[in-house]
Amino acid sequence: MKFPYGIADFKKIMEQGYYYADRTRHIARLEEAGDQLLFLRPRRFGKSLLITTLENYYDLRQEEQFTTLFGNLWIGENPTPRRTSYFVMRWDFSMVKASGSAEAIERALHEYI
Repeated sequence: MKFPYGIADFKKIMEQGYYYADRTRHIARLEEAGDQLLFLRPRRFGKSLLITTLENYYDLRQEEQFTTLFGNLWIGENPTPRRTSYFVMRWDFSMVKASGSAEAIERALHEYI
């Protein structure tokens, strides 16, 4: 059994056979919770993995791979009507250095985008 230490990419974890603790039953509860959610958790607490899981679950481009990625998980056996029904745009600001003057941060952000 391989553990995905430091890997926060759901698709990579599933495709490469890493251990995944199935918490997908909470996806339906998130849908019921509302449209605007804020996830506040400490560092290294699984926020990025949750976001990539949701990205792959809702992304229209993952429709053909849905069974491969989610088939053995709870949500694969109990999908919600919203599965693979959105165009998902992913923004990763982890490479943006958030220090220095406001102009330097804005310049770095524009270089990244």
